[in-house]
Amino acid sequence: MFKDYVIFSFQGIKKRRLRSFLTMVGIFIGIAAVVSLISLGQGLEQTITEQFEQLGGDKIMVSPGTQFGAFASQKLSEEDLEVVQKTQGVDVATEMYYSSANLRFKDETQSTYVIGLPTDETAKIITDMQGFDVEKGRGLKNGDKYKILIGWRLWNEDFFEKSVKLRDKIEINGDELEVVGLIKKIGNPADDGQVYIPIETAKEIFDAEDEISMIYAQVKKGYDPDKVAEEIKEELRDFKDEEEGSETFSVQTFENLVETIGSILSIVQIVIIGIAAISLIVGGIGIMNTMYMSVMERTKEIGVMKAIGAKNSHILQIFLIESGIYGLIGGAVGVGIGIGISKLVEIIAASYLGTELLQAYISLPLILGALCFSFVVGAISGIAPSYQASRLNPVQALRHE
Repeated sequence: MFKDYVIFSFQGIKKRRLRSFLTMVGIFIGIAAVVSLISLGQGLEQTITEQFEQLGGDKIMVSPGTQFGAFASQKLSEEDLEVVQKTQGVDVATEMYYSSANLRFKDETQSTYVIGLPTDETAKIITDMQGFDVEKGRGLKNGDKYKILIGWRLWNEDFFEKSVKLRDKIEINGDELEVVGLIKKIGNPADDGQVYIPIETAKEIFDAEDEISMIYAQVKKGYDPDKVAEEIKEELRDFKDEEEGSETFSVQTFENLVETIGSILSIVQIVIIGIAAISLIVGGIGIMNTMYMSVMERTKEIGVMKAIGAKNSHILQIFLIESGIYGLIGGAVGVGIGIGISKLVEIIAASYLGTELLQAYISLPLILGALCFSFVVGAISGIAPSYQASRLNPVQALRHE
């Protein structure tokens, strides 16, 4: 019997093709928006998580200011680095300095970030975490002063009009540095546009003798990174004579960072889905309106069905299934459109923005969830019209013209 109801509902939708299409437009748009935004959000979160996992969970970052304190006015010092180095559970700790600056190359000037790195073996902690490798030339080494490594964009004719080559000279704040290494493509335009110089040179150029932008620490084997991070917090609080909750620094493990980014992305997704839900509400109202019109047009047909023995529950089910099918078909088309949009954004981001972070992640639960949700929206929208149809008096329905 259920199969007959479905066939009957499809026949009704097929008879009113244009109206059915217009009815489902709101569902198309809403589901397409939800699917594309969720798939891109999940893809971004998964990409970031994978990148952090590759770096290992034994790294700790100490930054000035509160969480994500890259823009804080506070600074870390060499004394802070010594405190971190002496903390129990820390194997190696090293420093990094960065600042925005104007780079001059062949009468052309561009602004970017200049990263100051240590030139000893501790630099590997930072380079591993930054996720870059030297493709041509060499890395920084002890004894280097006015040497520079350049990001992928600088040597691929994207940053300056002419690509920078090995042994070329780049000027920073009046100081000339020789290019000794070309960095592989990272995938993030900001990272691919950065340059790296010895940290002592960076501090000299930017007049920041005792300043540190970030401290990176590697945890000894057998120690819990979270506990070591708490120990670092305690030691720095004691050293700086600061109260808990009023620190001028932030200590984070990679796990903390991934959780924080995941929370931010989840909030953004919820807000965006809430906005997209407005379209679904409009679509639901459209289905309700169409179903009321369908009931009016088929009043005599309903009277015939009741006259030959159809119960109120049968009529109710028929119209509920029909409204649910409106939602389901709209949802199926919306899923297809949403997948297409998310893949298009992924291609555009890779081709024109040069980033591989925006990748669409299409999962079976997302598709099934969107289809079920669209069916439920359709069915709920059809409750009132379906109930009205089921309560029609068969005699009056048969007399309807």
